[in-house]
Amino acid sequence: MGARALACGPPGPLPGPPPREEGGARVRVRFAAAVAVALALPLCASAQAWPTRPVRIVVAGPAGGSADLVARILGERLAARLAQPVVVEPKPGAAGALAVGDLAQAAADGHTLLVGVNSLVSEVPHIVRLKVDMARELLPVAELARGGLVLVGGPAMPANDFAQLLAHVKSRPGQVAYASYSPGTLSHVLGLLLNRAAGLDMIHAGYKGSTAALADVMGGHVPLMFDGVPTSLPHLRSGRIRAYAVSTPRRSPLLPDVPTFRELGYAQLEAIGWMGAWLSPRVPAPLRLRVREAVLAAMDAPPVRDRLQAAGFEPGHLRSVDDMVRALEADHARVGAVLRSIDFKPE
Repeated sequence: MGARALACGPPGPLPGPPPREEGGARVRVRFAAAVAVALALPLCASAQAWPTRPVRIVVAGPAGGSADLVARILGERLAARLAQPVVVEPKPGAAGALAVGDLAQAAADGHTLLVGVNSLVSEVPHIVRLKVDMARELLPVAELARGGLVLVGGPAMPANDFAQLLAHVKSRPGQVAYASYSPGTLSHVLGLLLNRAAGLDMIHAGYKGSTAALADVMGGHVPLMFDGVPTSLPHLRSGRIRAYAVSTPRRSPLLPDVPTFRELGYAQLEAIGWMGAWLSPRVPAPLRLRVREAVLAAMDAPPVRDRLQAAGFEPGHLRSVDDMVRALEADHARVGAVLRSIDFKPE
C-alpha cells in the first residue's frame, strides 16, 4: 500500500457487481453513497501526518467480550507502532448502535476507530429497529479476526457424529430444540437452513447471549446449539459438549477433527463471522488508507496470531475494502431472505 496508496489524485471507479437481491441492493446503495462521500474529500497532508494525538478505539460490545479482547490486542500494537497512546473504550448497548453513534459523532480525522463484528451490518438491521443506519455510518477498514459457528450438543444429544444426529432429529419431528445466542442472528438462521436442507423440524430456542444458552445445553435442557467457536471452545476442550460440524469454508485449525458442513454435503450452511476495524465513511480516502495500512501492519505479527488463536479466533484475512463491502451486502441479503421466510419481525 505505502506511498502509492497515499498519493493525491482522483480515485478510480469502485468495482462491484450489480445488486442481486432487494435487501442486498439497499445495503449496496448505502455503502456506495458512504464511499462516495469519503472519496470526495482528499486530504493527503493530514493523512501523512496522522496520528497527531491519541487514538480512540470504540468497542461495539462489553468490556471483556470478544470485540474488547481484539480491540485491546490492536490497541497495544498500534500504540507501539504509532508512538501515540491508544485508548480502548467499550460501548455496549442497543445492539452496537451506541458504539456506532459514538463513531458517527467523532471528528472524521482518523483518530476514532470502531472494532466490532460484521453482524453490525449484516444481521442487526434485520433484528432491531434502530435510528442509526449501520451501513451508512460504518465503512470496514480491515478484517482483524474471524471464525465460524459450530454446531454443538450436550449430554441430552446421544449422537456421536453428524449422521447420527440427523437420524436422531429426523425420528423426532418437532421434538428436538436448538439454541441460538439471539433470535435473528446467524446462530438462529443456520438452524433454519439446516431444517430446510436436511428435512428436519427442529424447534428454535432463542437466548440472550451464549453464556445462558451454553449453560442450558451443558445442563441437558436444550440438546443442540449453533455457537461461535470462541465461546464454545473451552467447553469443547473440557468435554462438556461435543462438536458436530463447523460453518467455515475449511476445517478450523482450532477444531481440526470437526468436519465442515460443506464436507458433509450441506454447503448452504457455510458462513463466517469476522471482527473488523471500521471508520466513519466521512474520513477522507487518503487518510482512510493510512489508517488501514497501520492497522494491517499492527495485526501482522506472530504474537498477535498466537493471542487470537488462544482466544478461539483465526487471524483475519487480508481483503480489500471492496471485498469486505461485497461480503456484507451478500450476508445482509442472505440473512434477510431467511428471516422473511419465517415472517421474522425486528423488535
